[in-house]
Amino acid sequence: MTTSVPTVPLRDGSSIPQLGFGVFQVPDDETTAAVGHALEAGYRSIDTAAVYGNERGVGRAIAAAGLPREELFVTTKLWVADLEDPRAALAASLEKLGLDHVDLFLIHWPAPATDAYLGAWQTLEALRTEGLTRSIGVSNFLPERLDRLAELGGELPVINQVELHPALQNRETVAANARHGIVTEAWSPLAQGAVLSDQAVLDAAEAHGVTAAQVVLRWHLQQGRVVIPKSVTPARIAQNLDVFGFDLSPEELTAIDALERDGRTGPHPAEFNG
Repeated sequence: MTTSVPTVPLRDGSSIPQLGFGVFQVPDDETTAAVGHALEAGYRSIDTAAVYGNERGVGRAIAAAGLPREELFVTTKLWVADLEDPRAALAASLEKLGLDHVDLFLIHWPAPATDAYLGAWQTLEALRTEGLTRSIGVSNFLPERLDRLAELGGELPVINQVELHPALQNRETVAANARHGIVTEAWSPLAQGAVLSDQAVLDAAEAHGVTAAQVVLRWHLQQGRVVIPKSVTPARIAQNLDVFGFDLSPEELTAIDALERDGRTGPHPAEFNG
């Protein structure tokens, strides 16, 4: 029996499973097995990127699973070096994935040293119109970059995928996303394990008879975010999906909210240029 994951509506009329499976830093030769385990457990959203070097592994797992294409939600991302030619980059990603379209294509980083993301965004709008991606969005965009996209006067991103976990809650960006009607998706949702030993998390885990990771994922979900945990361990892959049978109390949510400490695990979007 697989777990049924709720979906979150997107501003373009489509929707995304609220909990998906990420493959950041998973080697290509391990990705096929990991994604296969995830699909078997009940995940239907898979998040990869050109720069991860494992799109072929994702594609092999999708092909082997034999699931109807309409049941899957596949995300990939446009790397900084390809901002000048998103069309060619998406074509290469689709070939590796073995798909004729993705469900979500994201600009991976804005790379603010240039404004190349502005032209890239307009190409993404065309790719969506042509059906090569169902939805378009961004990743690691701070509020000022979202405002620049809004000034173009075209479509807005459906999603902004940012580093977000109890130690780095990115509140200004989350508020900007909400202001623009953009869904917040959390990458590194467990802070690479750095928040799993915090007392507020451990207390909630003990109270509900679940793991610390399940508590943190539940904290994300109860605040309406989309989340994409990563694991290559079958038991943990299944465990990360088993987070719909309990609710954290308002007091537990507040205690986890208090763990903010600017605990960034990745680059700062204002400084990273690839």
